[in-house]
Amino acid sequence: MTATLAGSAADDASHEAALERARRTVRTVGHYTFVCLVIAFFALPLLWLASAPFDSRPGITASLPDFTLHNFRVLADNPYALRSLGNSVVLAAGAGALTLVLSALAAYALSRVRLPGRDVLLYVLLLLSSIVTGTAAMVPLFNLAFELHLIDSQVGVVLVMTGGMLPGAIFILKDFMDGTPVSYEESARVFGASPLQIVRHIVVPVVRPGLATITVWAVAQVWGNFLVPFLLLRTPEKSPAAVVMYTFYTEGGQPDLALISTFSLLYSLPVVLMFLFVSSRYGFRFHGGIKR
Repeated sequence: MTATLAGSAADDASHEAALERARRTVRTVGHYTFVCLVIAFFALPLLWLASAPFDSRPGITASLPDFTLHNFRVLADNPYALRSLGNSVVLAAGAGALTLVLSALAAYALSRVRLPGRDVLLYVLLLLSSIVTGTAAMVPLFNLAFELHLIDSQVGVVLVMTGGMLPGAIFILKDFMDGTPVSYEESARVFGASPLQIVRHIVVPVVRPGLATITVWAVAQVWGNFLVPFLLLRTPEKSPAAVVMYTFYTEGGQPDLALISTFSLLYSLPVVLMFLFVSSRYGFRFHGGIKR
């Protein structure tokens, strides 16, 4: 009798173990199936972007292209396409460099100088920059640019974009500055280093990952912005790629898929390459260079 009960208990335990393995298998298969569907959902547009520029008759579906380079020749003949990419580089580089320098100096000052209400001021600036979006602020910004004679000026676009990005950049960089040991700066100060020398030789090497993060973020923000240059620039020769892309339509108002896909491929490559370079160099680590 005892042996029979023991055998029955062993069979029940084996059955439960088999059921548990089956459940784990089903969960694993379901998990990877869901992940594959999500990957496919995001990969199909990228597959279309990679194949359509080389297709003689591109459509809205991804398929094996009828290989041709004619689309690139047509794009090269467009008087504004390649020039707009250069304009985007100028705007992104100018706004990115200005945002990086000003936010680094401001974040360092806010991190080291004990001002009454410092943290409240920083959070208020960040909050206002999030609530008052660029679209809502374009009327006063346009009037300000008009009064300063910055309409149809790339400098005006750079200044407007920089002003919109500064609160977020300062907020992010301040955390990096707070993580820099003050003892390093005190040692340099003992040897007669000026404040700018301390920032250049002590602080910047430590917070370099944060500076790289801000640079990529700022360049990507300017590179994909349409509204600000569309409203402030009047001359087609000064328009960036984000604005010129919306001109690739036929006389009937239909999108020219050949030109749009080819231009989109060229338009996305600089930002992707920049992201891969910075990611491989720094890995977007949200901490400084000091080993704890």
